[in-house]
Amino acid sequence: MAKDTIYALSTVSGKSGVAVFRISGEEALKAIKYMSLIDIEKINSRHAYFSLIHDIKGETIDHGIIIYFKSPSSFTGEDIVEIHTHGSKAVISSVLESLSRIENFRLAEPGEFSKRAFYNGKMDLTEAEGLADLIDAQTSEQQKYALKQMDGGLKNLYESWREKLIDIMAYLEAYIDFPDEELPTDLIKKIENTVLNVRNEINQHLQQSRLGERLHEGFRVVIIGEPNAGKSSLFNALARKEAVIVSDIAGTTRDAIDIYMDINGYPIIFTDTAGLRDTEEEIEQKGIEIAYEKANKADLIICLLDGEKVNLLPFLNLEKTSKNKMIYVINKKDKISVEQCFKWEDKGYITISAKYQEGIEEILKEINKRISENFTDSSGILITRHRYREILNSVFKSLENFNLHKSIELSAEDIRIAAREIGKITGRIEVNEILDKIFGSFCIGK
Repeated sequence: MAKDTIYALSTVSGKSGVAVFRISGEEALKAIKYMSLIDIEKINSRHAYFSLIHDIKGETIDHGIIIYFKSPSSFTGEDIVEIHTHGSKAVISSVLESLSRIENFRLAEPGEFSKRAFYNGKMDLTEAEGLADLIDAQTSEQQKYALKQMDGGLKNLYESWREKLIDIMAYLEAYIDFPDEELPTDLIKKIENTVLNVRNEINQHLQQSRLGERLHEGFRVVIIGEPNAGKSSLFNALARKEAVIVSDIAGTTRDAIDIYMDINGYPIIFTDTAGLRDTEEEIEQKGIEIAYEKANKADLIICLLDGEKVNLLPFLNLEKTSKNKMIYVINKKDKISVEQCFKWEDKGYITISAKYQEGIEEILKEINKRISENFTDSSGILITRHRYREILNSVFKSLENFNLHKSIELSAEDIRIAAREIGKITGRIEVNEILDKIFGSFCIGK
């Protein structure tokens, strides 16, 4: 880790009521010394001090609050100073200019404060990524799960597996050094049971649906149907704006178009698609292929039908592979009788008028119901990133390959690979940990 002191504006740049500057490093107190009236010899950690803020030449910049966080009890594990000022562009510019003139100070790189926190053992990679998710959170459910991850939900689970594997590695490494010794039967049984239990837990973790990744990226809901069924009108009604062109001319929509929405805390990405029909027009054909492709990959599919001429044929193939994801919606209820509406509703279909925005809330309620049935606060610890899934698949394969009937060196290598792979998720694995396990069991004085 670099020993230089870094600084940055931690609040959003631009006009605001308050601006917060963060300084981290061995010489962070120099910012207080050169830019305030506070005596750094008498300053207390975690106390707020009101002071005049000046540049290094002594010219007044503002009056503000200064807080000192003494190492290691700080976000980065280093000495941190926070300067709170008014958020005018002039004040922000002056403070940053003054900080840049202090010797050994430099502007922080993106994410460098969190990187230093990681290197100083204040957080692991999953917690750091949880912090990034919290900053990026746009819905309440994203916020809740980011906080769970920041609090160590994933770290504790993955670290528990890694600790068990490191224990096994310690046993195996010890016996590699004494090839004439055989592993005791009870130890063999203990190792095999531990590996089996960890492998089963990882497999169960992997078998979860991709809800965590979906919460991170957004649940995909695709609208499909024949031309002029009202897909674009429904899309605009959901978006509450003219997001796409609405026309009576069949084939107007030729490409998939997305909008992002927050439905009761869940991030939803709606996709409008080309109308499903037989056509010789090459570009429209490609749009229809994309529509089916998007539908197959979607979390939910809104199958929109024209209430005046209901045709289920375009959805028959989807029924075979995606039946549980399909929501049937009858559009143009303003043009059909009340009796017809009741008939479709009795079959479980939702009737709407996209043109007059009737029934839109029913669709949103159904989407929320289907997602919340599968994703709730009690969903446990979920995989939130694709890289976690890829690494855990690799760990699972290594544990499948583990077998004490082959040479102990090869068995140890399977465990070593698995532990190292988990370390790629959390960012923590050291050779010293294995040595500590081995020598930690020795008697005092040995």
